[in-house]
Amino acid sequence: MKPIVIKIGGSTLGSYVLEDVVMLQKRGLPLVIVHGGGKTISNWLWERGLGANFSDGLRITDAQSLEIVIAVLAGLINKQLVAQVNSLGGRAFGLSGIDGGFIEARIKSPHLGYVGQVVKINTKPLEMLLDAEYLPIIAPLGYQPPQASDGAGMLLNINADTAAGDVALALKAAQLIFLTDVAGIADGTGNLLPSLTPTEARSLIARRVISAGMIPKVEACLHALSVVPQAQIVDGRLSGALLAAIEEHGDGTKVVGGE
Repeated sequence: MKPIVIKIGGSTLGSYVLEDVVMLQKRGLPLVIVHGGGKTISNWLWERGLGANFSDGLRITDAQSLEIVIAVLAGLINKQLVAQVNSLGGRAFGLSGIDGGFIEARIKSPHLGYVGQVVKINTKPLEMLLDAEYLPIIAPLGYQPPQASDGAGMLLNINADTAAGDVALALKAAQLIFLTDVAGIADGTGNLLPSLTPTEARSLIARRVISAGMIPKVEACLHALSVVPQAQIVDGRLSGALLAAIEEHGDGTKVVGGE
């Protein structure tokens, strides 16, 4: 059975989402979670006088910011999620893309700093966990191998939406679901769009109707659609939103293949 990849944003980490996750795991559905943590990272940065800067929804990450990103994502948030799932009766295993080097990345753009673009996903660690009936919970960090025999590798921050799309693509997932803090994707007049084709999505991005943090979500959907049948962006703040999305009777926006 192909897994379902779920991206959980920092604003949608309510316990009912994890209750749904545990219920689905007990039903025998293989799940993989990629989590964010942007609001917590920004709070930590502001508390230390570093500020938070973005470009097209991607966090600009200097060396000081990178230390906080790693501490928050791979430490605090990842382990809190693992503990919550396990306490609810699930079987979770936390890891980051750095562990085992399973997310290989390279610098995406010099002006973004230590932000990675995924080069390769080694799915073996995830497949081993899924085969053992664990739920992998992934902190979106990557590793750039040494560029020379005497060099050192580099740790990189990867946008969680981007990482979720790449993981779904590599695993040939059955579904890719983004749980976010909005109802879905709206058109230029604010009306919710129940579905989008790639052509329509790219047009909305070009016209800046889709902007800021929604851009990497939609781009991740488009990236995964070459092998993933369907991607959805739904309001994870609503009780039962994950179950409804998986059973394909929920609200939100579906990004589907075709023109």
